[in-house]
Amino acid sequence: MNRLEGKIAIVTGASAGIGKASAILFAKEGAVLGLVDIDDAAGEAVAGQINREGGKARYLHADVASADELETAINVFAKDFGGIDVLYNNAGGATPRDAHLLEMPLDEFDRAIGLNLFGPFVACRFAIPYMQERGGGSIINTASIRSMIGTSGADGYTAAKGGVVTLTRALALQCAPKRIRVNAIAPGAVLTERVRALMDQGNDSGPDEKMVNRHLLGLGEPEDVAPVALFLASDDSRWITGQILPVDGGASAN
Repeated sequence: MNRLEGKIAIVTGASAGIGKASAILFAKEGAVLGLVDIDDAAGEAVAGQINREGGKARYLHADVASADELETAINVFAKDFGGIDVLYNNAGGATPRDAHLLEMPLDEFDRAIGLNLFGPFVACRFAIPYMQERGGGSIINTASIRSMIGTSGADGYTAAKGGVVTLTRALALQCAPKRIRVNAIAPGAVLTERVRALMDQGNDSGPDEKMVNRHLLGLGEPEDVAPVALFLASDDSRWITGQILPVDGGASAN
């Protein structure tokens, strides 16, 4: 307990799935939480739950594909809470019309990049100066095993997550002198609300049967990823930076 005592953390995509599970866990470990999402009712509900359980959290609406909205949210959290120690760029996911390169609408590629790559890029841009003022911190980006192995059917998402991997490594080099660590989690197929919906629809941008069968330990739950995010957010990982950590039930090894 209290592994994040005194830390100020921002979690994007915090209204559901991995973001929600991580925010609740971070709060239990002592962090003050700034929650970002576009689902206002669900985001407020997560903040309310944390506050009722004795933690401290505030929710703000921001689309991570909008630089202006994200900058405003980060500035508000930093000023209200006194800085930023942890940034968890969790928001992202497959988009409904993503597909094979020859088939997907071109505007869906822009949507995939905005949600999955532009968002983390912008959030890091605005959060890093606040972390530097605090003497360091931890940035956690969300990649995907699709960025590490060959998969088919979600080429926009895969390209965006590949960008997250290389952005993570580039920022790790640039931020080390500032005592800011930058790592990424590469989840496999996690049964979030979004993934369940894509699977129920038979949408190819979600995990198909071949992808599901790669998971040696079965598909994951958000609570399987949150402890890994906690580890990277905490001082337990103080000697780790520039790493891409698969959390995938063995899928990348199969």
